[in-house]
Amino acid sequence: MNTGRSRFRSVPTLTTQILIGLAAGIIVGAVWPRAGVAVKPLADAFLRMIKMIIAPLLFSTLVAGIAGAGDLKALGRIGLKAIVYFEIATTLALVIGLGLANLFKPGVGLTMPLSGDTAAVAAIAKNSQSGWDIFLHLFPTSVVDAMARGDILQVVVFATFFGVALAALGPAGRPVLAVFESTAHVMFTFTSYVMKCAPIGVFAAIAATVGSRGLAILLTLGKVVALMYVGLALFVLIVIVGVSFLIGVPFLAFAKAVREPCLIALTTASSEAALPKALEVMERFGVPKNIVAFVLPLGYSFNLDGSTLYLSLASVFVAQLAGVQMSMGQQLVMMLTLMLASKGVAGVPRAALVVLTATLTQFDLPLEGAAVLLGIDQIMDMGRTAVNVMGNCMATAVVARWEGVLERPV
Repeated sequence: MNTGRSRFRSVPTLTTQILIGLAAGIIVGAVWPRAGVAVKPLADAFLRMIKMIIAPLLFSTLVAGIAGAGDLKALGRIGLKAIVYFEIATTLALVIGLGLANLFKPGVGLTMPLSGDTAAVAAIAKNSQSGWDIFLHLFPTSVVDAMARGDILQVVVFATFFGVALAALGPAGRPVLAVFESTAHVMFTFTSYVMKCAPIGVFAAIAATVGSRGLAILLTLGKVVALMYVGLALFVLIVIVGVSFLIGVPFLAFAKAVREPCLIALTTASSEAALPKALEVMERFGVPKNIVAFVLPLGYSFNLDGSTLYLSLASVFVAQLAGVQMSMGQQLVMMLTLMLASKGVAGVPRAALVVLTATLTQFDLPLEGAAVLLGIDQIMDMGRTAVNVMGNCMATAVVARWEGVLERPV
């Protein structure tokens, strides 16, 4: 009996396995680049498995959370509090990005011609959306189509209406509610099976990234890459740690709870890949199911802290690279533009680049600057995605504490 127990304890945790996969992927990608690129289908397969479970997991947990709570006024209150926190957090992220860009001036004196794959940038720019486009995008023409495309925001909107309607039925809707609660339990178990493949997916993703991009590109644009990661670290230290202190949640305990979804986001550069695990760990952390299921996916469209920090830094970097002097007033207007433009585009591939190209066009800055950043976007996307996930996990804890329902003892 003791032998079996010790053997069980010797199995590395999922976090340790992911870190081992990360280290092995970097080594393989750097030493054997062709082999690193060749294993990319393993990463794609893992991401497909994740996408396979997102729609049913999100739909079932959100419907069960809203209908199970039964208090529709509370739902509106939770949504309002979440939006208030989202705006405060993203504003602070933008300020940090602008401050670092003006203080260290990463684009000034950089001897790099403004040339690059402008055709790729122009293709990305076509995905930019107007205010009405973002509004209309909230409402799916078909929930099946939204689930098939993995459009998180549209699934959230449909599930919210469905949950509200189910709650309005009262006792008559309990059999349907029981089905969704059971489905949610099944999907969390399903998720645990998929997460056993995470170390392999992480290994393949990082090996392919290092193998295809190499480390040499960091020497050319190392300053802007390093500055963005410094900005992300500052955001975590100032905002995430500060907020955790204000709401009475020990940061180390929070960091330990979210380490796995953040590692998955970092290594795959995909917020979607981290969503199922984030839903699970925040509910286990003590945030009620109805708040986790509503606030976390909502934040995927409205609380992109890492991406907004990157956008403010990248926009000023392009201006400096092009030799364009922007006054503080112009930068503040640009910050407001970024704050509005970054909402509701999380479902678009390379969402940050979509917003960046639209902003550069509006302020008459060269799109070639975005083409320069396109080469290192994967490396920068890893960090900003991890901070996006951490920021949204913290948002669920903030709203739960604000509501007085955070169950974790402090």
